[in-house]
Amino acid sequence: MLKFMPILLAILYGLAYYRFSVWRTHRELDAKSTPLADPHLKKLTDRLARALDVERVPVHIYEIQPVNGLAAPDGRIFLTRGFYEKYRSGSVTAEELTAVIAHELGHVALGHARRRMIDFSGQNAIRTALMMVLGRLIPGVGILIATALTSLLSARLSRGDEYEADAYAAALLTKAGIGVAPQKELFRKLGDLTGSGMAGAPAWLLSHPKTEERIAALDALEARWETAK
Repeated sequence: MLKFMPILLAILYGLAYYRFSVWRTHRELDAKSTPLADPHLKKLTDRLARALDVERVPVHIYEIQPVNGLAAPDGRIFLTRGFYEKYRSGSVTAEELTAVIAHELGHVALGHARRRMIDFSGQNAIRTALMMVLGRLIPGVGILIATALTSLLSARLSRGDEYEADAYAAALLTKAGIGVAPQKELFRKLGDLTGSGMAGAPAWLLSHPKTEERIAALDALEARWETAK
């Protein structure tokens, strides 16, 4: 039993650290965000709400400049001020920004925040176990290898979540009468919008799928829907 104690402690640490991160994130979002007040975007989010059979979709502006969207574990959706300004300047359309909101709603509906807590704890346990084994077999370097392997696992799981949220958003946008085209067009713009320099990086190093792979997955999804008609 004692030899498994480090792994058990790693799981408990992962759970505690994740809960602390959620608490810290909530504090940050509460302090630096306000409800979205944009009549045109509200018309589109109301269409999402009707498609979901809910009263409204709670969207907030997070007062930071990096271009991003995120979903809080409590179900609130956030667009960064930087992303909203891209829309205000015409770099992003209202429909494309609504596709971001639909994607983040997917993370909420599919329970990704809860699953990430479990995944994080499991990865922490795996890292500890690998460090124990590889640290003995390859002193010094073994710890680095264990960390690298768990980072690759984390990236793979994150990409899976992104594909699932993309598919959810595509279905929701289609049901709301907005369609999948704005979602694909936004993917084509993301590199320029975010200033990402990862376009040539190996897929297994990325936490998000590559743009062309995300668009191809949506094309395949639409083809299946067309076949099923």
